[in-house]
Amino acid sequence: MAGKTIRLTTAQALVKFLNQQYIEIDGEETPFVEGVFAIFGHGNVVGIGQALEEHQGHLKVFQGKNEQGMAHAAIGFAKQNNRKKIFACTASAGPGSANFVTAAGTALANNIPVLFLPADTFATRQPDPVLQQLEHEYSADVSTNDALRPVSRYWDRIERPEQLMSALLRAFEVMTDPATAGPATICIAQDTEGEAYDYPEDFFKKRVHYVNRRIPTEREMSGAVETIKASKRPVIIVGGGARYSGAREELIAISEKYNIPLVETHAGKSTVECTFPNNLGGNGILGTLASNKAIKAADLIIGIGTRYTDFTTSSKTAFNYETTKFLNINVSRPQAYKFDAFQVVGDAKVTLQALIPALEGYQTSYGNELKALKAEWYVERDRLANIKFTRENFDPEIKDQFDQATLNEYADALRTEFTQTEALVTINDVVAEDSIALTSAGSLPGDLQRLWDPKVADTYHLEYGYSCMGYEINGALGAKIAEPDKEVYSMVGDGSFNMLHSELLTSLQYGYKINIMLFDNSGFGCINNLQMENGSDSFYCEFRDQNNQIMNVDYAKIAEGYGAKVFRANNKEELIAALEAAKKETRTTLIEMKVLPKTMTDGYLGWWNVGVSEVSGKAGIQKAFADKQEMLKKARKF
Repeated sequence: MAGKTIRLTTAQALVKFLNQQYIEIDGEETPFVEGVFAIFGHGNVVGIGQALEEHQGHLKVFQGKNEQGMAHAAIGFAKQNNRKKIFACTASAGPGSANFVTAAGTALANNIPVLFLPADTFATRQPDPVLQQLEHEYSADVSTNDALRPVSRYWDRIERPEQLMSALLRAFEVMTDPATAGPATICIAQDTEGEAYDYPEDFFKKRVHYVNRRIPTEREMSGAVETIKASKRPVIIVGGGARYSGAREELIAISEKYNIPLVETHAGKSTVECTFPNNLGGNGILGTLASNKAIKAADLIIGIGTRYTDFTTSSKTAFNYETTKFLNINVSRPQAYKFDAFQVVGDAKVTLQALIPALEGYQTSYGNELKALKAEWYVERDRLANIKFTRENFDPEIKDQFDQATLNEYADALRTEFTQTEALVTINDVVAEDSIALTSAGSLPGDLQRLWDPKVADTYHLEYGYSCMGYEINGALGAKIAEPDKEVYSMVGDGSFNMLHSELLTSLQYGYKINIMLFDNSGFGCINNLQMENGSDSFYCEFRDQNNQIMNVDYAKIAEGYGAKVFRANNKEELIAALEAAKKETRTTLIEMKVLPKTMTDGYLGWWNVGVSEVSGKAGIQKAFADKQEMLKKARKF
């Protein structure tokens, strides 16, 4: 006998299904889908829009202002929730859905689950070509949404109502699996959204997605124990997978018991707070001197939940391959294979729980060396925090491509002598310890990775898998929705602010206060550094007008126009006063800081492999290419 059915449109079935999805981790069960970010247009307003209007259920609905921006907010929400909750995002057919592509790439690179619901063209093709539909001579089956295929962990197109069922089940399986977590895209033809079908009632029953912690095999565990016990100077790289696993206590326990240093990737930072004595901070190209010294002298690298990106490995030059072995613990088998390591395919938390007692009697040879490394770094951090600009002979030992005259020109144009490092450490010192610090692109990720000290776990939020300009403000909204009782500080440069700040308005609209810390050096400063460090002159990375004058934009006035409370701070005293005043506000704030270019941190034993020109008439570029060839001799090829 056939089961009971319920007649719904495809869009109504989608919304009903989303309301019934739960996730269970370590016995704790919670709804998985928090809500929907939406910009309604043709293709979704009378389909998904109608379904949400009449049958919203527990889902929160937020009106976005830019499809990429609202999707970044969805990423920020899921990331700050350690992937335990998600938002769906719906957009209109054509350019609205095309705006998802950059955000989907950001989610994929960071392994963050988001459900993308782009509207599609007509399944019947009767009115083709419809408004904003692309036409191709080779196929009538292609739409804008095909651009989302390479940036989705799962992608599907729904042209019949019954196809929705298998597509949703597959999408949620992918999003709730720690090994495959990432964006799922389900494109729904706009006529299909409104088409009805007799869906089985069982499809809408409460569905719990169990996240089981993968336990390593006995062979993997015995091999890991043997490998660690054979080492004298192991280093643990704490990656994002360790954070999402909730392995803080286990990392502290194994490090403390056996005196193993911890270093952090961008995604792994704040898994263990900075006050833990064996935490040497960020590693790699943007790492601390302490961390990179430990890595260079290690005989065993224990990578826990890391993808080993080029910034983590200094383009594969960070390690001494003559003496260093690798042991990788990862839920993803392909990631565990990297660097030809001994592979342990398992959850970080349960693997460490098993390792700690199995290593009984083991001890590294570090002694008090880790304490000395950390102390040495904090002397340098203190120096960076107190650098003062001088107009006569400014040499901060940070960046020196601009001559004194150019730096003075910037000081005059921006009416400031504030250095970026002093500004950043001041913020770190003044904000509440449980505040969330968030950034993504430019020079700020390096400064935060080195200088920001998270004293509370899971309060450092860096999107660096994609380093997407424009994530900073929009992702901050998502982080605030995830943690409404904490202050969220978005560290953003003027370049990224200009790229995208659409959800600043959304934060004001719905009363989610974020604090935007705008570092304005009138240009794309990070890329200008890269340009000049590799022998080129400063070329189209500064913000200069048609008269070659440095631009001084009043960004505070822009935010004020939206309704934000704004402050301007061009020195330490003004910044402290602004931060204290901002704490008392209940609406979104923006603190505009004019900071001098070339006053960000520089590398500490790190190197980045970029495509330097092999042929050039410039001596500086010729030298940069020759230096690159020398560095490549030290780099691993696989």
